[in-house]
Amino acid sequence: MSATIGILGGMGPLATLDFVQKIIHHTHAGSDQENIPLQIHCVPQIPDRTAFLMGSGESPLPALTAGLNTLIATKVSCITIPCNTAHYWHPDLQSICSVPILHIAQTCAQQLTHQHIKSVALMATDGTLKAGFYSKELAQYGIELTLPSTKIQEKVMSGIYLVKAGSVEEGAKMLEDCVKDLLSTGVESIILGCTEIPFALDHIHSETKPFTLDATDTLAKACVDWYAIAKQETL
Repeated sequence: MSATIGILGGMGPLATLDFVQKIIHHTHAGSDQENIPLQIHCVPQIPDRTAFLMGSGESPLPALTAGLNTLIATKVSCITIPCNTAHYWHPDLQSICSVPILHIAQTCAQQLTHQHIKSVALMATDGTLKAGFYSKELAQYGIELTLPSTKIQEKVMSGIYLVKAGSVEEGAKMLEDCVKDLLSTGVESIILGCTEIPFALDHIHSETKPFTLDATDTLAKACVDWYAIAKQETL
């Protein structure tokens, strides 16, 4: 049987759909059969990750663990999580999982290193910023990280939740303004570290795209690369 990638999604549903489309785009399949086998667990009822990390709401770890176990039961060979904030629980999930769980911040750091970029800003949820895993991963690759000011961060969060609520265009315009503000600080690139942000900016065909790094996209590419290696190992 072919190696299968499990997707622990639903955070949110649009972000999961966008992630799967990115995997398909990067696969360059010549037929249906050449696409990567995926097992998609998309359950949006996972408690809000940012709310918990900011001190309110219940922990999403039990729901994340339940989803992980559902995927493991289908005998997937690798797991990926198209939600940046959920990577706060990556160590907990990896500790109970016998197959690798790809890490979105690590895939970003590797891509930035490949592009010879040494200074970036991060657009993400309050929870992701508080979790600190991006700063740790980027530091290991010698990449300097700038975080948004309080004013910009409030605007980022408003934009993200507008997108989650279905007001994609309104949220996208707000997020695009944040990208421009952060670029004015002199950084080389902006990490779009929340799965809703690149989805929204693509929706309005934002002119800022060449100056950003889509974290979801780097994770999708990592899935394709992983599958290519796993497929060779089975031959």
